[in-house]
Amino acid sequence: MHIVGTAGHVDHGKSTLITALTGTNPDRLKEEIAREMTIDLGFASMTLPGGETIGIIDVPGHRDFVGNMLSGIGGIDAVLLVVAANEGISAQTREHLAILDLLEISRGLIVLTKCDLVPDREWLELVELEAQELVEGTSLENAPIVRVSALTGEGLDELKLKLAELLAEIPPKRDLNRPRLPVDRVFTLAGFGTVVTGTLLDGSFVLGDEVVCLPLGKTGRIRGLQNHNRKLQKVTPGYRTAINLNNLAKEDIKRGDVIALPGTYSPTTRVDASIRLVREAITEIKHNMSVKVFAGASETLARVRLLGVDALKPGEEGFVQLELDEPLVAIRGDRYVLRLPSPAATIGGGVILDTQPTRRYRRFDEVTLTRLEQLRVGKQADLVMQALGRLTVTNLAALTSQTSLPAAELEIQLTELENAGDVIFLSKHPNPAKTHLISRQNWQSLTNRVFDTLNEFHHNYPLKAGFSREQLKSVLKLSQDQFDLVLGVLSKQGELKERGTLVWANNHTILLTLQQEALAARLLAKFEQSPYTPPDISESEAELGLDLLEGLIATDRLVRVSDAVLFLPSTIEGMKSWVREAIQSNGSLSLAQFRDHFQTSRKYAAAFLEYLDAIGYTLRKGDIRVLRTTKT
Repeated sequence: MHIVGTAGHVDHGKSTLITALTGTNPDRLKEEIAREMTIDLGFASMTLPGGETIGIIDVPGHRDFVGNMLSGIGGIDAVLLVVAANEGISAQTREHLAILDLLEISRGLIVLTKCDLVPDREWLELVELEAQELVEGTSLENAPIVRVSALTGEGLDELKLKLAELLAEIPPKRDLNRPRLPVDRVFTLAGFGTVVTGTLLDGSFVLGDEVVCLPLGKTGRIRGLQNHNRKLQKVTPGYRTAINLNNLAKEDIKRGDVIALPGTYSPTTRVDASIRLVREAITEIKHNMSVKVFAGASETLARVRLLGVDALKPGEEGFVQLELDEPLVAIRGDRYVLRLPSPAATIGGGVILDTQPTRRYRRFDEVTLTRLEQLRVGKQADLVMQALGRLTVTNLAALTSQTSLPAAELEIQLTELENAGDVIFLSKHPNPAKTHLISRQNWQSLTNRVFDTLNEFHHNYPLKAGFSREQLKSVLKLSQDQFDLVLGVLSKQGELKERGTLVWANNHTILLTLQQEALAARLLAKFEQSPYTPPDISESEAELGLDLLEGLIATDRLVRVSDAVLFLPSTIEGMKSWVREAIQSNGSLSLAQFRDHFQTSRKYAAAFLEYLDAIGYTLRKGDIRVLRTTKT
């Protein structure tokens, strides 16, 4: 369904024109509330000559114009710039056109209304010429002009035909599988509850979907979907949509909020953006200036951080960081408009380039300015690599959000980048949230940090087996899932090894000095002399020191079976063989039988049998042990 917006000066006949075209007065309110669930306030529909039903958004007041035009600019396909033939161009016409130009709405018609009030055809030609001069150099530069009279019906058929031709050229709306509905209206209906309306963007909603209202994050469920009084099971991108919500009260939602699927969008209070001042701006923009930002259906105060310059004059372009007073839900590529809080006037706008900047930038940093320029004009592959550069280890769902590319286009770019060696997939899964990837550059940087950390540890503690996994995760500043993925890949590549809570570089070897070997030999001789009642850990540590003892354990010359007990590996293998034979002969084994056979104490017997349980060799049943059936 195509959506057409109106623009133009108050009292130039926008609402009257819509009524003549559609038979619906967009300003009526009582009739609208009386319906079950409708979205007709400022909204009507009509059927074009080819049979297509389209929606028309009427924006009678200036303030409403800005809010409504931005309540999903991706859903507005064309605009009717209305100029009253008997009055001509006004100041508000110029401002509305400036906003359309900032939003780069390039499809539209200039509609001269009230032509029945102007019998002088030369006057009409002058108004047309004035309108053509007005739109020169703007996004509507080539817009056709249609003369109409809502009163007599003159030109309405021609207007419908030209509108049908205009809309026929528009490609289908993109579907990123991440629906969002900027709320431009919220109300309640008896028997139904809370209803929100807006233009659906970037994905589809299905009846019964769990949704979240952002930025506050309260969740609800879709109870009903409608498009112009038609009940639907599913609504696709570009449709004017009314959603009946369960579990969300009217007080939970306000104009400018966004209804989305949980986990698909993150509100932000800082964005990077391009900016262009309108030629007729009443003031220049200076660093730290306070402005009003209109984006989606929301408006909020913000402070402008100019990048690369101290001020922008009317007509000039640049880059900014906007520090927002209230959280905003947006994606890269969304457009915004800036207005002065007082006196109220539109001064500029632009395109959001990054919704999750990692920090405040130094204002004159050339690297930052180059990156923003690449985001502004870059190719799709450049956008993907820019996003991966910021995200480090990420998943496909987050990358889709950052690039705002449709899934099919992103898949093509990633395949090419993977083949070129620029992107590494750490995991692949049908669920985008479980497909993890990283740029080659970030992977190299990450692995360098891993091995720099491990090698430094091995140098400082040459007798220790490995570094704590938890400490390494903290050094890398990764989530648990990301950390496990990275270590899993490095382990498969044979570059590091893991055991329990420790990790070490594959090339790490514990080598003892001659003096250390002599100390170790003296202790190991005691283990040989009393294999079943050897020195315990505290005695061994007292003789060797903790580092050397850990070195013997790390090289498997001693095996720790409990917090207090160590055995020689050969002793363990001998005891394991006897335990197997004893259980196979008698059916089970008790602690007392083991203790008596090896003439050891309960301390050593209990520690060893619990060790066999822990490694899955035996299974304890009450006071006896049996062999696990899976062990041979």
